Amino acid sequence: MNIQKFLLAAGAISGTLSVILGAFGAHALKTKLNPDMLQVFETGVRYQFYHSLAILMTALLVGKLSSSQTMGVGLFFIAGIILFSGSLYLLSCREILNIESWKKVLGPITPLGGILFVAGWLMLAISALKN
Repeated sequence: MNIQKFLLAAGAISGTLSVILGAFGAHALKTKLNPDMLQVFETGVRYQFYHSLAILMTALLVGKLSSSQTMGVGLFFIAGIILFSGSLYLLSCREILNIESWKKVLGPITPLGGILFVAGWLMLAISALKN
């Protein structure tokens, strides 16, 4: 599979999941989570959606930036979604999922995902300036 197809598929799948998770949060979780945890869940959805669009945008840059640059940017965004949004989903639903003890592990993962988002955006900027 070429880089552009991989990034287009990854962005589309992630975007689809963010819409599904957003609807799930708005309907199924609204009565199950306290307002603070629902807001945490919605933050995960929002960042996943933004970065799904960023992955799609990165796919469109294949050919304008080097393959390694576009793949690197895309992988930073994908890993950021998994760590940042994924940890927020689990943190917000930890009582429902009965994983209260995971809080110590999940808490530090969220900022690592945020750092990967920042790294992806910076790599994109640097790549654009170099080309």
